Amino acid sequence: MSRPRLVALRALGLGDLLTAVPALRALRRAFPAYEIVLAGPAALAPLAELSGAVDAVLDTAPLRAPAVERPEVAVNLHGSGPESHRALLATAPGRMIAFAHPDVPWDGPAWRREHEVARWCRLLTETGIPADPADLDLPAPPWPAPVAVAGATVVHPGAASEARRWPAQRWASVARAEAAAGRRVLVTGSAAERRLAASVARAAGLPPAAVLAGRTGIRELAAVVARAGRVLCGDTGVAHLATAFGVPSVVLFGPTPPAEWGPPADRPRHVALHPGGRGDPHGAAPDPRLLGISVDEVLGALPA
Repeated sequence: MSRPRLVALRALGLGDLLTAVPALRALRRAFPAYEIVLAGPAALAPLAELSGAVDAVLDTAPLRAPAVERPEVAVNLHGSGPESHRALLATAPGRMIAFAHPDVPWDGPAWRREHEVARWCRLLTETGIPADPADLDLPAPPWPAPVAVAGATVVHPGAASEARRWPAQRWASVARAEAAAGRRVLVTGSAAERRLAASVARAAGLPPAAVLAGRTGIRELAAVVARAGRVLCGDTGVAHLATAFGVPSVVLFGPTPPAEWGPPADRPRHVALHPGGRGDPHGAAPDPRLLGISVDEVLGALPA
């Protein structure tokens, strides 16, 4: 006999998935007899499964209806609506959990500006499902890293938009200082970021083998971060991996305050640098606040 099904929509990126882990675990506890299905990118399945919160990942594009009919429960962990609400309502769920929106016939908690982790936990808590925002940790991946990583400094210079990308020459200065201190330095990134990563490595005097960008899938990237000695990056998914695995990190914020997307304030091994203020996180040029962070500030924030 098949189990009842709960579908949680979170068809976004790596950091988005990791900030939703506490909410997904709360759903796992609240619906222990249900099959918990995450509607999101199939590429993120290894981390979703590592969380212990979901049984399956249903490959789903942003704002598209998941390919499932009549789940007993549908939970919108994607956005405030109305598009994401309508995508889930198209599956004809027996019960829907989502934030209120005036354009859809649904009565839920009010959306407000807050930390992304707290947001989804509050959605559940105000719906009668206890959720703990501190429940972010992931176990170390059971699969191997592609290279020897233990103790290495991981530098991740890329980000989803130019507004969140600190200049490559500054990352190179940080990487050069880490190498001079006797640490192995690895530069990570997606395939699209390989040229950026290679330029950082060259300017820092690192060997070509130090560039892992374009050579790692989500499993390998997670294994690299989990085994690193420290992680240096901007406001991107790798920062959330470092938080999840408890790896010391320095995260550079510009347009978006860390109070909304940063590491938890009560975890001192994760340092968020941000001069203050707010800008456009999707801007076509590095945010002035991000440019206000100096190389010396980053080096000074590194753990001993």
